[in-house]
Amino acid sequence: MKLAMKYIILYVNDFEKTIHFYRDILELPIKMEQGTYVEFDTGATTLSINTRVSVQEEIGLDVPEAHVKSQTFEIGFVVDDVEATIESLRNQGVPIIKEPTKKPWGQTVAYVADPDGHYIEICTAIE
Repeated sequence: MKLAMKYIILYVNDFEKTIHFYRDILELPIKMEQGTYVEFDTGATTLSINTRVSVQEEIGLDVPEAHVKSQTFEIGFVVDDVEATIESLRNQGVPIIKEPTKKPWGQTVAYVADPDGHYIEICTAIE
């Protein structure tokens, strides 16, 4: 079996805040929009959002409420300048979870949170 990751869907509470965050603050172009389902163009893997209510009503999945006490995954975006990106996000009111840190393997990483509290890693490429 050969699996290829095509997309990730985040379940969100506030559709408008989340659209604003990913489209206007992170500047991800919208690839497709259908009701409360939106796909952002992020390269080889598409990042999608849908409201928790829509997923429960249309698909029938049991989706827990947002802001759980622990995160189980993160989304990573590679940038050329982590410090400048974090400063730009800070100036736009994005919560900075962890300031830029240089890892022993040479990569610089920082963490922010989206409106639903999903962790987003902002990092340099691993060389």
